[in-house]
Amino acid sequence: MTRSPSTARELEEAPLLGGTDDNGSQTSTLPEVSFGIKQRLYVSHFLSTWNSRVFEFGAVLYLAAVFPNTLLPMSVYAFTRGAAAILLSPAVGRYIDMGNRLQVVRLSIVLQRLAVAASCVTFWFLASGWHRSRGLTWGLLAVLALLACIEKLTSVTNLVSVEKDWVVVIAKKNETALRELNAQMRRIDLICKLGGPFFISMIAGISTEIAIIVNFGMNVASIVVEYFAIARVYKIVPTLQDPKQQAGDRRASAEQAQSMTKWSGIKGAFLGYARDMSKYCHHRAFLPSFSGAILYFTVLNFAGRMVTYLLASGYNSFHVGAARTLSVVFEIAATWTAPLSMSKVGPIRAGIWSVNLQLFCLAGAAGLFWGAQDPIIAATGLVVGTILSRVGLRGFDLCAQIIVQELTCFWYQEVEAESRGSFSALEASWQNFFEMCSYSSTIIFFRPEQFQWPVLMSCIAVFMAAVLYTYFVRSRRGHLLHVSACIDRKNNKRRLPGPESERLLQGRSELSASVEAAV
Repeated sequence: MTRSPSTARELEEAPLLGGTDDNGSQTSTLPEVSFGIKQRLYVSHFLSTWNSRVFEFGAVLYLAAVFPNTLLPMSVYAFTRGAAAILLSPAVGRYIDMGNRLQVVRLSIVLQRLAVAASCVTFWFLASGWHRSRGLTWGLLAVLALLACIEKLTSVTNLVSVEKDWVVVIAKKNETALRELNAQMRRIDLICKLGGPFFISMIAGISTEIAIIVNFGMNVASIVVEYFAIARVYKIVPTLQDPKQQAGDRRASAEQAQSMTKWSGIKGAFLGYARDMSKYCHHRAFLPSFSGAILYFTVLNFAGRMVTYLLASGYNSFHVGAARTLSVVFEIAATWTAPLSMSKVGPIRAGIWSVNLQLFCLAGAAGLFWGAQDPIIAATGLVVGTILSRVGLRGFDLCAQIIVQELTCFWYQEVEAESRGSFSALEASWQNFFEMCSYSSTIIFFRPEQFQWPVLMSCIAVFMAAVLYTYFVRSRRGHLLHVSACIDRKNNKRRLPGPESERLLQGRSELSASVEAAV
């Protein structure tokens, strides 16, 4: 039986799988994910995320210690790292789609750990003061930038492979299990985001050299556990061992790769990038994915730029630390509230609630920020609004992730397995692009008294994301709100809104026919 994607989307709330209990409630007949699988998956993901967060923040501290009183080395380092993610993520995505799942993840683990270890050795050499040549110093900075590119790309490979592909396969089309796995993986991300920088900053406060050694030691010690934990998950779950592409698809990929060899150098790379980008932009999951990427254009996230503004406005380090901690607590809370709201109204409607919550919180914060005369009051309004908006941000992130995966509907794969890596890698590329745009805003308006303009740009970005996602919801559901006009009181029948009514009815008829045939 063939179902149209639009029909599948419209039927997102229909009880399609499982039976009913004595009270008429739906019961799932899909298998649950075993505790052993989840435990090993979480351990591997925690080690990967923890080491990535520790090194990412530690690199900032190490560069600040080696190159005091200048932001140029940090700017070069961060810009090169971000540019590599933007330009090479599509190639990473194609590698994920065509490669064996275990080999891809294992290679990302090994290369990431080697890149971090080599970076720590280079940082220690610079921080120890053994070098005396200025040319050697800048040469080592170039080496660090190259290693940062490798670390970033391998981090993207691991993140896309595990969070966007492995989790979907492990859930086995069990929507409840998928939401649980997504939420727990995001909690691990946020816990590492809070604990990793705090841990390494405490050690760096004692000694930069000791912090580098600790960073190196943790990175090397975790590789064995992470390596074998993810391999065990792969062996326990047989579906992970299934090829992503059918025989015909593999032949087509081989022919495509062979034809690409006829195009050399930059032209071939550009054509491949343009082809992947065209597929991404025309995909049915493009709007929720791109909406989530736009949200990376923000300075309201308790990172370095907002922290610098708060300190200039009169906040001290304790106040900033307390606000940042409270912000992460709200983000972690969203990993429980978002799955709950999705279970009640579905991911699509929960997503529009979340993005509007974020928009309203930031709009109120920006209004107080622009209107208040006292710098402390203005900064406090910005802090409160930013903290509250994190619930909407993380809620929308989880909803969009569910949609971009494949279980918004039980039978319809929104992103096919053979293109899931390319799609998610391009999504990561756009995220890095908008993040670099946010850095550009503070490069142009770099004074604390000009911070109002980056704030305004951040609010506009959230508004644009909300508009795009609202259009997605309207095009898929045929309406935005459930209103009484949807009910025909005359004949007491529910009227289906939107242009997809006939296809929806046809889909229901096909579903009923298939059930009868099976019985």
